[in-house]
Amino acid sequence: MLVCKQPSAFPQAHVWSEQLQLPLLENNPASGFYLLYDQQGLALANADDPKVLPVRVDFLSGATAHRRIYGGGRGQALAKACGLKPGITPRILDATAGLAGDAFVLASLGCDLLAIERHPWIAALVEDALQRSAPDPEVAEVTARLKMRKGDATCELDRLARREDFAPQVVYLDPMFPHTEKTAQVKKEMQFFRELVGKDEDADLLLDQALNLASHRVVVKRPRKAPPLAGKEPGLVLSGKANRFDIYPLKSLRE
Repeated sequence: MLVCKQPSAFPQAHVWSEQLQLPLLENNPASGFYLLYDQQGLALANADDPKVLPVRVDFLSGATAHRRIYGGGRGQALAKACGLKPGITPRILDATAGLAGDAFVLASLGCDLLAIERHPWIAALVEDALQRSAPDPEVAEVTARLKMRKGDATCELDRLARREDFAPQVVYLDPMFPHTEKTAQVKKEMQFFRELVGKDEDADLLLDQALNLASHRVVVKRPRKAPPLAGKEPGLVLSGKANRFDIYPLKSLRE
């Protein structure tokens, strides 16, 4: 369900309720997850844990803005894994977008991004954030490069790409895995994700589809000590302290 308590926000809340086919209420439900719409935009809340602030996507401030400004640019591991180099800015399809943090970073580095998320509520949080960010002069160009679409990449990856007329050079996969970061924000978001979305039990199905769709490489984000996705050893590995990027090169991005 979708809750809106502010009369001035009701028109847009009604748009979201119709789009997501959710009843629009003025009071919080007694239990369970629900979406909240107010002047700050769309958010995910849990009536069973009212002390935890609702989770919303914000590309203009907070951790995402800090990462955009101070994250290391093309020198960061994500950018290197996806093949960004001077003169090379690939088209990237993020097949497991989640809250689109990585997709937004790659778009901020100049990449055209198609981001796919199968849970409609999570996709809506990102789409709402993109709408709120569009008028901002600092990130308008970035958000214009990022398309968010709802869909299940495990069974319709190629169809989703063709529908958007998007031919990715790189397909990026970041299936759900337990995070070990210590910040309360990450813990809160990941707790919400695990409870709302569940585990990515079918993540192995993604790799073959990604390899068939990408023209140049597939990149998979994994826990540092986890086995490779679908048991397929990558051609290259870029490791960090907590996780690594498994890279499946198909041909040089200079071609």
